[in-house]
Amino acid sequence: MLGPFFVVCILIVLTAFYVAAEFAAVSARKGRIRQRAEDGDALSIRLLPILEDPVRLDRYISASQMGITLTSLLVGAFAQATIAVRLAPIFEGWGWFGKAASVSAATISVLVVLTSAQMVLSELVPKYLALARPTEVARFTVLPMTWSLSAFSFFLKFLNASAAFVLRRLGLEAVGHGHIHSPEEIDLLIAESRDGGLLEPDEHRRLRRALQLGIRPARHLMVPRQEIAAVDLDTPVEEAMEIMGASPYTRLPVYRGDIDHFVGLLHTRDLFVRRLDPTPLASLAPLVRPILSVPENVTAEALLARMREGRSHQALVLDEFGGVSGLVTLDDVLTEVMGGIADEFKGEDPGPEVLADGRVRLPGYLRLDEVEPWIGVLLDGESDTVGGRVTEELGRVPDPGARVTIDGVELEVEAVEHHAVTWVVATPIVPVKPHGEDGDG
Repeated sequence: MLGPFFVVCILIVLTAFYVAAEFAAVSARKGRIRQRAEDGDALSIRLLPILEDPVRLDRYISASQMGITLTSLLVGAFAQATIAVRLAPIFEGWGWFGKAASVSAATISVLVVLTSAQMVLSELVPKYLALARPTEVARFTVLPMTWSLSAFSFFLKFLNASAAFVLRRLGLEAVGHGHIHSPEEIDLLIAESRDGGLLEPDEHRRLRRALQLGIRPARHLMVPRQEIAAVDLDTPVEEAMEIMGASPYTRLPVYRGDIDHFVGLLHTRDLFVRRLDPTPLASLAPLVRPILSVPENVTAEALLARMREGRSHQALVLDEFGGVSGLVTLDDVLTEVMGGIADEFKGEDPGPEVLADGRVRLPGYLRLDEVEPWIGVLLDGESDTVGGRVTEELGRVPDPGARVTIDGVELEVEAVEHHAVTWVVATPIVPVKPHGEDGDG
């Protein structure tokens, strides 16, 4: 009886090996394997070309799946032909079963025990091991898997060709294995790393924001039009120098007549260098540089690409009717990823603040997706900001002191400027820590 048990154990170990090899191959990070290969690790050098080539990786996975199938079938067939046959007389000797019933009872017993052992030892344990240590498992299984690829070569070609034929009949194309994740999956991986203690909350917040640059529209990053610092083209040169000297910015948009008619950008350096020239400067027009214009729904990622192409640090954000919605700068995009960055000239913009009575003072420009950590609920709406959401709910431009309840949160308008809500005091659903550092932002 020991001989058959030993063979069954060997087959279970082989099944576990192929399961571990499969999960490790699709979970191992190419960057880590590449680093080890560059350090001279022989196993990583063998493994890296497989992970980098989708076709070879597909054959690698197919070989592991064939190994799993063959060893699973073999262990079942062998156990039934040996262990079950030897157990049948024992059941019959107990006097509980007849000859036919003893064979059935032995077969069922072997099947139940063997299936349980395979589920635990050949499936779950190697899977968890491969997912917990994908790099190490992938490295140590690559040599035996290489031998398996050679042994299964003929069968793999036949089976892959058969699968491709069936897929073509169904109007589909075969898709190879690869280390490709959607942004949503990457977001989940980042969240899991944070929950597992591998990322600090601030690191998680920055990675998540960087990931969302591909979906974040420019209107979420811009300075609204009523807050744009700009200079009129007809401003006298001396007066423009005073304006630029008093401004915390090195670049100011230039408009003609009103803010909807921007003509370009004035750089502090150009103005002051030109002022050193003894030749009088009649107007600002010769110093005006072109300014980039983008639609308000362009993503931050696309905006960065356009800024690189145009070698521009600023861009006007236009609405669907061609009017100016706001101004977005390279600093705005950087702040979106890194959070607030102190400036020795501008100072730091005031943010949310927890008041002594437990309420929270929120700036009206705060985006709705940044409010939840402060009030305990996500405010949905057509608007992008807290101030806009309050105005949307009331159906009018509110006066200071106006109150409204949205999703169970009481909001009081504290200040209004230029027909826009600038400060709101909210009563959060759950108590908030000072600074709200646990939010994802």
